[in-house]
Amino acid sequence: MSDVLIENVRLIDPATGLDQHGALLVTSGRIADFGDALGRPEGVPVVDGNGGVLCPGLVDMRVELGEPGGEYRETIASAALAASAGGITTVAAMPDSAPAIDDPALVQLLRARGEETGRITIIPYGAATRGCLGEEISEYGLLREAGAVAFTDGARAIGSSRLMRLALSYASGFGAMIVQHPEDPELAQGGAATQGELSTRLGLPGIPAAAEAIIVARDVRLAEMTGGAVHFAHISTGEALDVIRRAKARGIKVTCDTAPPYFDLNETAIGDYRTYAKLSPPLRTEADRLAVLAGLADGTIDAIASDHQPRDPDDKRLPFAQAAAGGTGLATLLGVTLAQFHGGHLPLLRVLELLTAAPARLLGAEAGRLAKGAAADLCLFDLERVWQVNVGTLPGKAQNSPFDGRALEGRVAGTWKAGRRVHG
Repeated sequence: MSDVLIENVRLIDPATGLDQHGALLVTSGRIADFGDALGRPEGVPVVDGNGGVLCPGLVDMRVELGEPGGEYRETIASAALAASAGGITTVAAMPDSAPAIDDPALVQLLRARGEETGRITIIPYGAATRGCLGEEISEYGLLREAGAVAFTDGARAIGSSRLMRLALSYASGFGAMIVQHPEDPELAQGGAATQGELSTRLGLPGIPAAAEAIIVARDVRLAEMTGGAVHFAHISTGEALDVIRRAKARGIKVTCDTAPPYFDLNETAIGDYRTYAKLSPPLRTEADRLAVLAGLADGTIDAIASDHQPRDPDDKRLPFAQAAAGGTGLATLLGVTLAQFHGGHLPLLRVLELLTAAPARLLGAEAGRLAKGAAADLCLFDLERVWQVNVGTLPGKAQNSPFDGRALEGRVAGTWKAGRRVHG
């Protein structure tokens, strides 16, 4: 069904500032009209939104899919199921798979596999270096032509200054940005938690928080030198945000995102070696968590991504230092972010901008807005409905959530992809 009238909803479109009660009409999978004075066209099915919020489908700019090479952790089909349950209709897929997405054919394959699900649009990143190994630059021109939206080595930092300079220069020629995992590889090597009193008390090898700001400062300077655009993923420290804030003020092409764990949790969540809370970058101090919240409020942080990193139970059932880093995030992205609205830290329009229009704009994606003629990718959610995150019952294959047991206020009631209801 690609024709539907969704009525009795609060329409919110951060791209235009729209926030009003009304209805939205979908015809042939596209948005035909919306507003507060829509009639009921004859023969069109009607959905009562029960006063919920209807906004653009969420755009998640950092998702590890598991495919190719890690299907035991997650598949495109299972990730699409989890994304739909989270109101997400567009995902940017990380390229550090096996094989890495450094071949145009693989970019095209991921896009096609996304369409096959009928639930999500996959917009792939291309590998910044061949095999994401940090040794030589990939073929950006061919990857871009095939549909790569930007270039990154995923969860691996581009550690070589010379290589990063080349990447920024090369990518700028194709109008693309380099997305960096901001962590000095040598300082982070072998670490399992943020270096400090807690890591010392638990006897865990530490990663200095400064490892993030050091790479950010270097890459800001390289972006200034080359005129290239650098985007920092999952920013987690106040020190790095200060560097980014100053760089933006100077007009350097720098943007960044963060993920829910870095504004909702702090390092105490690892508790007694709780491996579900072992992430990369690691959880930080409370002061850093508050700094990330401030960065979201003042616009220093451009977007929020789920940072979905599916892991198999066996990856996590290990001593903390040996366990794999990463947490699932698709089904919890909206709920955890809405906690900042309910807590009075962010206006609702800002919350939804960070999850829709802003990431779409960064990636040049045709998504993240309510516009007549646009594909009807929609998310309907109940702002007040309370639910609890329970590992083992989450949609999708991966269950390694750092938010296990967390009560959330705000739940997705319906998701539409090109006018077809895929959740709720």
